[in-house]
Order: sequence, then C-alpha cells, then structure tokens
Amino acid sequence: MFNFKQKELSHMLFDRLKQKFSEIKLVSITPTFENPDNIWVNIIYPDDEDRQIELYETAAEISTDILLDYGYHITISSGQGMENIAA
Repeated sequence: MFNFKQKELSHMLFDRLKQKFSEIKLVSITPTFENPDNIWVNIIYPDDEDRQIELYETAAEISTDILLDYGYHITISSGQGMENIAA
C-alpha cells in the first residue's frame, strides 16, 4: 500500500485538477499494476475531448512537480467503469 504522504499528494493532485476541471470525479486512489510504489488517481474524465487534452497536460505538470519535489510517481488514470469503488 502507500504511505500518508503519497495519499496526501494524491489528494492534492486531484484537488488542484478539480479547481480547473469541476466536472471530474474521484473514483479511487490505487497502486499501479506494474509497480505498487506508483499511484493512480482514478477519475472520471470530462466528456469533451479538448478538455481531456487540457486535463492530461495539467495533470502531467502537477505529477512532474510531485515526482521532482517528493520522488513519488503519481498520475491520473481513467476511472470509467469503476464508479462503485470507494476512494
């Protein structure tokens, strides 16, 4: 599983994205399949393709800052079909 700081940073990533993309929804925060030290913030993406591209770019910037500042790899992933999983 992940530690307190990873969970805190995961929520910070989502909160910063939510400020700009109010239509997104948090589905869950999970370790990646490839490496349990890496984290996915699973969200429901915007329906609009241009908004999705903007979301990817913003998330990449925030994720890079987290990686450089704290050494944790935290990124977004599609939460489609996962709506019943608690965050």
